[in-house]
Amino acid sequence: MKLRAAVGALAGAGFVAVTNRALTGRAGVLDHALAGTQHTYRWRGFDITYTEAGDPDDPDCLLLHGINAAGSSREFERVFEELAAEYHVIAPDLPGFGRSDRPPLVYSASLYTTFVTEFASDLTEDAICVASSLSGAYAATAAEDAGFTELVLVCPTAETMPERRVWLRSLLRAPFVGEALFNLLTSKPSLRYFERDHAIADPSILTEEYIDYRWRTTHQPGARFAPASFVSGFLDPDVDLDDRLAALDIPSTIVWGRDADLPGLERGREIADAADARLVVFDDAKLLPHVERSAAFVDTLAETLPA
Repeated sequence: MKLRAAVGALAGAGFVAVTNRALTGRAGVLDHALAGTQHTYRWRGFDITYTEAGDPDDPDCLLLHGINAAGSSREFERVFEELAAEYHVIAPDLPGFGRSDRPPLVYSASLYTTFVTEFASDLTEDAICVASSLSGAYAATAAEDAGFTELVLVCPTAETMPERRVWLRSLLRAPFVGEALFNLLTSKPSLRYFERDHAIADPSILTEEYIDYRWRTTHQPGARFAPASFVSGFLDPDVDLDDRLAALDIPSTIVWGRDADLPGLERGREIADAADARLVVFDDAKLLPHVERSAAFVDTLAETLPA
């Protein structure tokens, strides 16, 4: 019986391994996220992919995508070219996401804050920074050292999880089982459910192409390592976002979707009041108003930002 159980376990592990490899093979090499000039920035052993567009003589505008299992600079696809008509726009895939390197590191909030600081310092000057979700907290923390002149934060947060769970991070990082679990969590039905339930109010946006890119980015080699730290709470920075924004001597705009619930609009009001920041609320939108209300979002930035 013990021999039979051992054989069964080996067969099961083999099946999981084959399935994991098959899914990665189906995903193929990830396409460029945005239309523009593609570059690679070498940072602390990472090759970081970023897209650049617009006149270099125009004001710099840095776009930082949100942190989630399927995060990438593709998040800004609907506003990138429009912003590039007025600004010199730069949009990286953060370390561990998109087309950037995804080594099996134990990712942390400090890594991303340091990346934002050094990337912006090296590649931008007096930049306007547009950042969403957790990246908003990284941008606020890095703002002074990075030389940002203005922040536009979309549903920013520094708290996504109630506590840090080492066991969950370890489980998702584990060979075979961790990859299989991550593949389940990032299946197309799962991705569609999360987008519809939390991120997007208008289901017509969730086209097959939209979901397919997100699925493909979650099935690149090493794709689970950064999200493993995210879902276990280790990418939440140890910073009070309200106090941090209030201490900055640069203008800030807080952008929120009226239908957002994780976090809800009331949280946006709290941040704006604490930081004496402008609050812009988009109807018929959740956590990604720059995706759902892209034209209005660009118009709002044109009203808010210096040209």
